[in-house]
Amino acid sequence: MTNKTITVPDIGGAEGAEVVEVLVAVGDRVELEQSLIVLESDKASMEIPASQAGEVVEVRVAVGDQLSEGDAVVVVKTAGEAEAPQAQPTPQTTVATPQQEPVADTPAAGQSAASARSEPALTSTVMLVSVPDIGTDGDVDLVEIAVEPGQRVEEGDSLVVLESDKASMEVPSPAAGTVIKLLVESGIAVREGVALLELEVAQSVSPTEPEAKASNASVSSTPPAAAVPEKTTAPAPAKTPMEVATSPNAIGDASGVYAGPAVRKLAREFGVPLAQVKGSGPRGRVLKEDLHAFVKNALSQSSDGATSAAGIPAIPEVDFAKFGAVDPQPRSRLDKLTADNMSRAWLNVPHVTQFDDADITDLESFRASLKAEAERRGTKITPMPFLLKACAVALNANPKLKSSLADGGETLVYKHYCHIGMAVDTPNGLVVPVIRDVDQKSIWELSEEVIALAGLARDKKLKPDQMQGGVFSISSLGGIGGRGFTPIVNAPEVAILGVSKASTQPVWDGGQFVPRTMLPLSLSYDHRVINGGDAGRFLTQLVELLSDIRRMMM
Repeated sequence: MTNKTITVPDIGGAEGAEVVEVLVAVGDRVELEQSLIVLESDKASMEIPASQAGEVVEVRVAVGDQLSEGDAVVVVKTAGEAEAPQAQPTPQTTVATPQQEPVADTPAAGQSAASARSEPALTSTVMLVSVPDIGTDGDVDLVEIAVEPGQRVEEGDSLVVLESDKASMEVPSPAAGTVIKLLVESGIAVREGVALLELEVAQSVSPTEPEAKASNASVSSTPPAAAVPEKTTAPAPAKTPMEVATSPNAIGDASGVYAGPAVRKLAREFGVPLAQVKGSGPRGRVLKEDLHAFVKNALSQSSDGATSAAGIPAIPEVDFAKFGAVDPQPRSRLDKLTADNMSRAWLNVPHVTQFDDADITDLESFRASLKAEAERRGTKITPMPFLLKACAVALNANPKLKSSLADGGETLVYKHYCHIGMAVDTPNGLVVPVIRDVDQKSIWELSEEVIALAGLARDKKLKPDQMQGGVFSISSLGGIGGRGFTPIVNAPEVAILGVSKASTQPVWDGGQFVPRTMLPLSLSYDHRVINGGDAGRFLTQLVELLSDIRRMMM
C-alpha cells in the first residue's frame, strides 16, 4: 500500500477557484475519475476527478478554500503494483509434477493462448458532455433536447439546441456512443461548462505486456478461453455540476443557496441576503442578473409606488380582460432585450434628429442598368450597398460620428475602422448584423454580404461576433413605407441613419418642376458628442454622395 496525493489539474486558467462542495470523506473508497470536489470560478463550475483509485486517508481542503492548479486535494491509499488485480493461476496448477507435460507447451494450447493474447479487450468509459464555448459569457436558453437515454449517437450528431438573444446553435456529440443519462431539461438557461448528459463511449484496449507474459508462464487445466481478459467495467459516473446544484448546501453555507463566488461577492457589496433572492439559472442558481432585479424591485417597493426606480412615473397595470376578449402572449427574449436596450439608450442619450432628402434619380438609373450583371453574378443589387458605401465615405470625412464616449464621458474614442451595422427586421425581432471594413469593399462585395447577413439574421444563425463592433448603424424602412422617423441611437455608437421610402416628387430645377426620385433621410445623434454643425456637415455630404455616386470615387 502507498499513499498518493491528488492535486488540482489544469483548470483552464481559473486561478483561485472556490471549493463549493467536498464530495468525499476520510475512509471513502474512490474509483478512478470519481469526483472528489466541486470548484466554482466566476464563470463556471467544475469537478476535480480522482487520478488514483483507493481509500481516502486525508482530505486537505474545505468548503470555501481558494484553489489553483497543483494544490493538494486529498490523499488516497492505493494498492502497490505487486498487489494490482490480475489473473492469478489456481493453486493446483501453479506447480507441475515431473510426470505432467505443461498444457501450454502443446501446439493447440499455444495457439489458443496466442489468439487470446492478440484479441483486444473492450472497455467502456463514461464521458460527461458539457456546453462548449458559445461565444458569450451569459446564459442561453436550452430550447430542444435532440436525444434521449439509450439512444446511439455518432460523432457530430446534434445533442441539444441552444438559443441566445439573437442566434440559435446546436451542440454536437464529441464522440460516438450511447446516451446514458440526461442532466438537463429543455426550457432552462445554461452557459459554457454546464453538464448536458453522460455518454458511454466504447474503446478497444490491447492486453498489457506483463499480462501476456503471465499467460505464457502459467500452467492451467482450464479451457484456453479463460485466458481472455475480462471486460473492463466503467467506473460509477461522478456527480455532475447539475446534480451537485440540487444539494441543499451546494455553496457550502447554511443558506442552501446555489451561487458562484462572484455573485456572493456582489451580494455582500449590495448587502443583499442571498436566501431572499430567487435564482433564474440552472436548477435555481442565482445569477448577477437576479441580484440586479432584486435590488431594482426593492428600490421600487421602497418608493410610494407612483414612480419607478429611476424616478419616472410608472404606467399602472390595467386588466384589459374586463373590456373584452384578450390573448396574452409572452414576449420573446429578443423583444425584451431590445426594449431594455432602447429604454437605456433613450434615458441616457440626449437625442437630436435632423432630416434631409437625397435625390437618387441617377443612382436608381445606374442600379437598374446593373440588373443583368447582377444576375450573371448570382446576386441582387439593392440600394443598401450604395447607402453603406456613401456612409463610409462620409464617416471617414467626419470621424466624430464614428466615435464613442468612454471613462464616464471623460474620453472620446476615435475609431480608425469603419464597421457599419444594418438593422434587419425578422419574425423574431430586430437584429443588427455588422458589416466590417465597409470603406474597403466594392459595391458588389457589399451587395453579397448584405444578402448573406440578412439571411443569417432571418434564420437566427448570426454569431455574437457578427453583431458587435459597429461604429454607426443604418435603419431602413424603405421597403415598408413612411415619410420619416426618428431612430434611437444604438449606444455606445453616437449616431444612426434612418432611411424611409423613396418617392417621385416635383423638384424645381430653376426653370421648371421636374420629376425626381427623392429619398428621405433622418440622422439621430448623441448631442453630448455631436452638435448641429457636425451632423449638418455629415448629412449634407451624404446627400451629395447619393445624388452623384461618382463622388464616392473622389
